[in-house]
Amino acid sequence: MTTLSARHVSALALIAPHVAAVRREHLELPTPCAGWDLRRLLAHLIGQQYGFAAAARGHGDQPGVFTDHPLLDAPAVAFTALASFADSARELVDAFAAAEAADRPFALPEILPGHPFAPERAISFHLLDTVVHGWDLAVTLGRPFNCPDGLAELVLRVARAVPADPAARAPGRAFAPPLPVADALPPLDEALLLLGRDPRRSV
Repeated sequence: MTTLSARHVSALALIAPHVAAVRREHLELPTPCAGWDLRRLLAHLIGQQYGFAAAARGHGDQPGVFTDHPLLDAPAVAFTALASFADSARELVDAFAAAEAADRPFALPEILPGHPFAPERAISFHLLDTVVHGWDLAVTLGRPFNCPDGLAELVLRVARAVPADPAARAPGRAFAPPLPVADALPPLDEALLLLGRDPRRSV
């Protein structure tokens, strides 16, 4: 039986080629995350990977573990982004697998302070973040985003549980207010609409 941490690895593998395609001239491009350029989106992705890895190891309540990870403003910034993404992804994969095997709860104060989450639920939160922000990244770069059906169905199940109250979807947050959902949509399209994205922006 495939573990959730193994399915999470497939989500990271799905977005890694899009991170690798980033060049310095792309960093100021606007993304589907309102108010976020590509630099901010990458900093969020990498920071969340380090943060969730720390949480999986029992340090989620420590101040600053979920902060964005800034990119160095240097000529080799594209390679810096890819290296930071790969390093944080390696830490995350190891930490998630260990926490899932030990059935060790996570503290995720960004989501609900003082309430530890079972490892599978915590991993599902980050899997959603990975796939949806991977789509944001691909759209920003004008690249196709081909999410396998099984992974998209899992993302949709998690997206349906994301709070839609104004505080959770305020400007500057990772997800915007939900958009209307029609019947019989592909699972990723429905998930994107529930999280405030228009799937028609995809290429």
